[in-house]
Amino acid sequence: MTIKILAASGSARRGSFNQKILDLAALGATQAGAEVTAVRLADFELPLYDADLEAEQGVPGSVRALQALVAEHDALLIATPEYNGGYSALLKNAIDWISRSREDGSSRVALLSGKVAALVSASPGQLGGLRSQTGLRVVLDKLGVLVIPEAFALSVAHEAFDADGNMKDANAERLIEAVGAALFRTASRLA
Repeated sequence: MTIKILAASGSARRGSFNQKILDLAALGATQAGAEVTAVRLADFELPLYDADLEAEQGVPGSVRALQALVAEHDALLIATPEYNGGYSALLKNAIDWISRSREDGSSRVALLSGKVAALVSASPGQLGGLRSQTGLRVVLDKLGVLVIPEAFALSVAHEAFDADGNMKDANAERLIEAVGAALFRTASRLA
């Protein structure tokens, strides 16, 4: 059975540190045997979640497309930047929309419940985004997502890459790739 992993970054900035480490973790998952689909949440036109908008206009087509992608995958690989000690509004908004009722009327949390996820983060600060990971774990746990203990937080991220965008620390690169491989192994056992 092929394990399909959806990789998404909570950063809207192209070339962000979080996107770079997400790509490395996705590489680790691919090398372990997963089929990885990478998406940029910023590419989906997701209005700010508003229950009145949902009641009046329904769930936007862009949300339905994102929900369909989540439904097609066994696991989630998420890069979560840290903004002011928490995860990004982009990531929170995407999760809020994904958790809405689907077209088939299934429960709001049914789409995410039972999925397995891994988290990576990068930040110029000393904690590397650990606080964003902690906050995101709470929300994902509430939605029934099993977040594996293997994670990576890259501190001082603005100094971690060379001029070509490659990581300077080969050991850190291996550890990031190992997160993706661990996600593949866990999803395989649960499949």
